Amino acid sequence: MPNLPDRMAALMPGILADLEALVRIPGIAFDGYDFEPLERSAQAVAGLFRGAGLSNARVERIDGGHLAVIGHRAAPAGAPTVLFYAHHDVQPVGDPSLWDTPPFEPTERHGRLFGRGAADDKAGVMAHVAALRAFDGDPPVGVAVFVEGEEEFSTRSLEPLLHKHRRELAADVVVVADSANWAVGQPALTTSLRGAVSAVVEVRTATHAVHSGIYGGAAPDALTALCRLLATLHDAAGDLAVEGLTRASRSAIDYPEHRFRSDAGLLDSVSLIGTGPIADRLWARPSIAVLGLDAPSVANAPNALTPVARARISMRLAPGDEAMRAFGNLRDHLLRHAPWGAEVTVTHRASGQPWAVDAIGPAFTAARAAFTAAWDGVAPVDVGMGGSIPVVEVLTKLYPEATLLVTGVEDPDSRAHGTNESLHLGDFHRVCLAEALLLENLAATLSGR
Repeated sequence: MPNLPDRMAALMPGILADLEALVRIPGIAFDGYDFEPLERSAQAVAGLFRGAGLSNARVERIDGGHLAVIGHRAAPAGAPTVLFYAHHDVQPVGDPSLWDTPPFEPTERHGRLFGRGAADDKAGVMAHVAALRAFDGDPPVGVAVFVEGEEEFSTRSLEPLLHKHRRELAADVVVVADSANWAVGQPALTTSLRGAVSAVVEVRTATHAVHSGIYGGAAPDALTALCRLLATLHDAAGDLAVEGLTRASRSAIDYPEHRFRSDAGLLDSVSLIGTGPIADRLWARPSIAVLGLDAPSVANAPNALTPVARARISMRLAPGDEAMRAFGNLRDHLLRHAPWGAEVTVTHRASGQPWAVDAIGPAFTAARAAFTAAWDGVAPVDVGMGGSIPVVEVLTKLYPEATLLVTGVEDPDSRAHGTNESLHLGDFHRVCLAEALLLENLAATLSGR
């Protein structure tokens, strides 16, 4: 076996150069964007894996979706197989003027690499590539790779692709590199994910707009009615008022308020919402946020009462809940609280189930040892994640006997999905080393089982 710490240290300049090349490709899977860069990104990722020893790594498409990268290398006799997951598509950049540096020009500052996708999730892709390079493309375990091309926008291709290639991608252990560590210098294993429900609520109060002066004061407008309706979703303390949602047990980790406020970028004057431990509010309890409104803009609004208004609602679900049941609870609440007899319609857009795992067994033991060694003796902590990772639900159903290890390259200041996204380069090096050590540990632990 190679000396993996020394080997990884020698590889890192090339790994970073390849990561920067990926960041320069603006591969966005959202409707309305040019998809040529996304296809270029997929081809680049496939080439990286071929160069790292997966000679059959190639791009695949199904049902008109975006390109994924799939590959496989058979296991040595008696050795386990590990499936690596990541995604190569990225979020839109938003307002480019809010970025300190061009979002698709990777820039290193203060030990961090800035750029869209630098952390989420092109660094996850490169961590997998780095682990293979550490063994000169000949790892001590079998390896399968699935790098998705539309994770940030849609899951329409995800399940069909995985079912089509189910045999090739079958594995004993799955490494999902799309989560985060607890802090810079403190690794983590994600052991629970909240589920998600996306819905649109429409409020209608009239058949057409009318003069706000002539009719205002007696005729309700839809936008005001919508605001009143949305306000019923929380009580005065900020806890959810929707009945019937699951609330899970206390989290083991203390998340101090001062750190959370800093991580979230909250204004000093803003109070937190909800009650109970902060980690519970983020990982073990449901939440609801209003993500967008369809209503006249401030600049273009006429002096008229709006007859119809819509809001997009994102509801996160605690482990143990069920997505469509929770959607029914949300829908019933909104219909029951319709103000002034307004006509309310609630439409389901998408959902994903929550997930939790009892993090014990030989694969978790191998992972904890790998992380501890890569972080110079700092053992990983088990954390929950407030967000969702759609592939986890699908893989859990597809390979019920496999162990899922949800890891990641982000830290609280990575600002994934936001402006000035960045990657801590020191911890990225450690993640790459940890993945290589994990393969070595799994070969020693699971071979011959």
